[in-house]
Amino acid sequence: MGKGEQMTPTYSLLDVMFASHVEPMPFAQRDYQLLAMYNGLAAVECGANPTKDDWRVLVDAVNMTETLVEEFKVAHDSDDLLLDAVMALAAAGKRAHRGLPIRLDARGIQAVRAVLTDYRALLEVLPHRTMIKCHRATEKRIREIQRGKPAPHDVEVTSL
Repeated sequence: MGKGEQMTPTYSLLDVMFASHVEPMPFAQRDYQLLAMYNGLAAVECGANPTKDDWRVLVDAVNMTETLVEEFKVAHDSDDLLLDAVMALAAAGKRAHRGLPIRLDARGIQAVRAVLTDYRALLEVLPHRTMIKCHRATEKRIREIQRGKPAPHDVEVTSL
C-alpha cells in the first residue's frame, strides 16, 4: 500500500459488537487465517518465488501478535522473539525492494515461526471479539505509522 492510499478497515464496529465475547473465532475463519499464514511461511522459507502476499500475511500475523502483547497485554513475549521477527520481516521486505527474493535468514525463520506458533495459540483461546478488536487496533496503528506517528515499540514499516 502506497503512502497516498487509504486502508479500508477489515472489520467494523458492528463486527465487534456481534462477535462472541467468550468463544474463540469460528473454526472456519481461524483455519483460513492459519492456512494462509503457514502457506506464506513455507513460500518465504523455501518456495521457488515467494510473493508480496506471502510476506504480507506473515507481517499481518506478527503485527497482530505485537498488538496483543504490547497494546492489549493479553500475551507476553517470553522468548523475546517478537522484535527479532519484526526485524527479520523488515529485512526481507528490504531485500524485495532491491529486487532480491523475499527470504528470511535462519534466525528470522526461527523467530517468525515462534511468533506464528504463539499467534495460533492465541487465536485458539482468545474471544472472537478480542481478535476483531486486535485487528482493528493493528490497522489503526499501521495508519498512524503511515502518517508518521509510530508508537514507541514500532520499528519500521516496509510496504511492498
